Amino acid sequence: MSVLLVTGSSRGIGAGICIEAAKRGWKVCVNYAQSEEEALAVVSDIKGAGGKAVAVQADVSQEDQVVELYKQIDKDLGLLTGLVNNVGTNGGGTRVDEQSLHALKKLFEINVYSYFLCSKYAIQRMAKRHGGQGGSIVNISSAASKHGGPFTYIDYAASKGAIDTFSVGLAKEQAAEGIRVNCLRPGATMTELSTIYAHENPEWIDWVMAQVPLNRPAEVEEIAGTALFLLSEEASYVTGAILDANGGWVSP
Repeated sequence: MSVLLVTGSSRGIGAGICIEAAKRGWKVCVNYAQSEEEALAVVSDIKGAGGKAVAVQADVSQEDQVVELYKQIDKDLGLLTGLVNNVGTNGGGTRVDEQSLHALKKLFEINVYSYFLCSKYAIQRMAKRHGGQGGSIVNISSAASKHGGPFTYIDYAASKGAIDTFSVGLAKEQAAEGIRVNCLRPGATMTELSTIYAHENPEWIDWVMAQVPLNRPAEVEEIAGTALFLLSEEASYVTGAILDANGGWVSP
């Protein structure tokens, strides 16, 4: 049975990926930084359906905590074969001329540094040069990396642009080690937080839908299924790809 870590997976797309992965036979680590109750609820859902999962607390932007996270996975689930770098924050919704350097640094620590750190320790377990048997990494980016997030979240969009580039470079670097690396770019997706935000700010969803040819947001299950495709052997010849799952909002 394969072992999967999904960072920032106590809710939203991350939780959806964990639940779908468990249905397909993965042993799953549900990572969280603060939302313990929600993470345990995801684990409970998985176990209730006959799957295996553990919840492990770690701020994955901090290397010492990433090290301990992987030690716990080794102990509780076995050798890692899949990683979904999903954790992220959208920042404070601030224009560049009002940007706080402290907030900017924190955003990049979470949205970029964590992807490097978690990939580093995954590779140490997966790569042939480290005695591994290969594996698959999926990095969650965003349609914002293409449309730029003007007026509200250029900082977030820029961090996701970094993930696009990181995914392509890492795929080329690790191909000979038996590791596939791909990037998934969702658009507007009706997570719990997005649903609340759309209800409070109906003009936002109207603005988005005016740009989406499919004329609807994604459901979490649709994004989770796409992530699982990239992780799976069905995508065995796919690496270095950036897959847009955003209803046609943006394209390469």
